[in-house]
Amino acid sequence: MSGNGKESAQEKFAALGDEGRGRLAVVIGGATGIGEATCEVLSERGWLLVVADINRDAAAITAKRLGGHAQWLDTTKPETVEAAAQEIEDAHGPVFAMVMCAAIFQPRRPIDETPLDEWERILRTNVFGTYMANLAFGRRMAAHGEGAMVNLSSWNGIRTTPQHAYAASKAGVNMLTEGMAVEWGRSGVRVNGIMPGFVEVPRVAKQIADGKRYAGHPKDLSALGRIVQPREVGDAISFLISDRAAAITGVNLAVDTGTLVAPSWSMFGGSPAARPRSKTQPLPASAKLPAMTGR
Repeated sequence: MSGNGKESAQEKFAALGDEGRGRLAVVIGGATGIGEATCEVLSERGWLLVVADINRDAAAITAKRLGGHAQWLDTTKPETVEAAAQEIEDAHGPVFAMVMCAAIFQPRRPIDETPLDEWERILRTNVFGTYMANLAFGRRMAAHGEGAMVNLSSWNGIRTTPQHAYAASKAGVNMLTEGMAVEWGRSGVRVNGIMPGFVEVPRVAKQIADGKRYAGHPKDLSALGRIVQPREVGDAISFLISDRAAAITGVNLAVDTGTLVAPSWSMFGGSPAARPRSKTQPLPASAKLPAMTGR
């Protein structure tokens, strides 16, 4: 504590290292990509981790590196999700936080060329899988009277793209998040969602580099002029499961460097370029607001 009795910025950041206070967090789909980055952030902030994934070997590697535990499950198979939730609780105690990152993606193709089995596989993994994870872990949290869950959605959940099944699945995840927030709320369980924009995981970086999936660089469609780093998504998730977000539930938070808001500016010439960096100059007289007069 600083001399004036207020917590300094350095002290606040140091406190994040014990944010989890040894409580148990399960990250489903935590072996690679955004899930792995989230595990790294949570590990640094004092959470006891379970890395749950369909890829048993990758989960074990990530868990070992971060001092956590690995758990196999397949979110498309209800019995494995329920069994995993019980096994984790039996082995490590009550789960305080669950992060659902597991999902599959879709090739870019016209809707009339999208096979029905592709639709079914994407919806089953992304929507049904999210439902099963929320059900298995949420009801246990409700029984304990506390907990927080975060579901990974996408900006595609509220903006259309040529990935019809994927976008529909993420819109479904958004609605599941809002509904679960009400369902579990008075049992002490908060449920929120994250809608990432373009995130620089290896898969996306490769797609940008080969130039086949996107007509241009996604950064050019964002307000900030860049794409999202995986740990930035992890930071947002860390906040939402923390006590700092105790009053936040039912929110689908965009972590997208402004990809949702910037594209409509393209008809007006695009996002403005960065201003020259210099000392702030006073407004010219013509730009000043008139003085307010009272009555």
